[in-house]
Amino acid sequence: NKGLVDFHDLKEKEHGIYLWQGDITALKIDAIVNAANSQMLGCFCPCHGCIDNAIHTFAGVGLRNACAGIMRRQGHLEQTGSAKITSGYNLPARYVIHTVGPIIADAVQEKDRRALRACYLSSMALAEQYELESVAFCCISTGEFHFPNHLAAEIAVETVREYQKSSNLKVVFNVFKDLDRQIYEELLGERQ
Repeated sequence: NKGLVDFHDLKEKEHGIYLWQGDITALKIDAIVNAANSQMLGCFCPCHGCIDNAIHTFAGVGLRNACAGIMRRQGHLEQTGSAKITSGYNLPARYVIHTVGPIIADAVQEKDRRALRACYLSSMALAEQYELESVAFCCISTGEFHFPNHLAAEIAVETVREYQKSSNLKVVFNVFKDLDRQIYEELLGERQ
């Protein structure tokens, strides 16, 4: 027992939106979102500190096998902005939703903004398709994929708020770094 946190114990920042700082692999919730690579097989760098590696490590080998099966049937790399769902296996989350965020090599382009928005939209739509009530998002693309943290958070909050106008899905913004917590606290203190 590594100190599980039940989603139901979190406090709303605004209607249907929560902010939680901690290890996403310890969150008991319907689904967590994994910032996956296009191969969807987890991180290939042993002991790497990325979210993809953490999720695959704590979920266990069943997750990698499930992702390998999806990729085998699909026959091509996962597209940026799309989402796939698997069981959570050894995680306290019932499901893992895998989405591939945009990789930023230089300046952020409009296509990158649209792709990041698509990650959130496709993940939430998939959660609702599976009749899930709650989903936790990591800070998609801000780590190894170099999307600027503040801009990524702005896109995430705006997209979720817009989506929730016609949905009852509860969304947790999961942050690990203090910087990201400060950014989300600032954004969730504002209503647009």
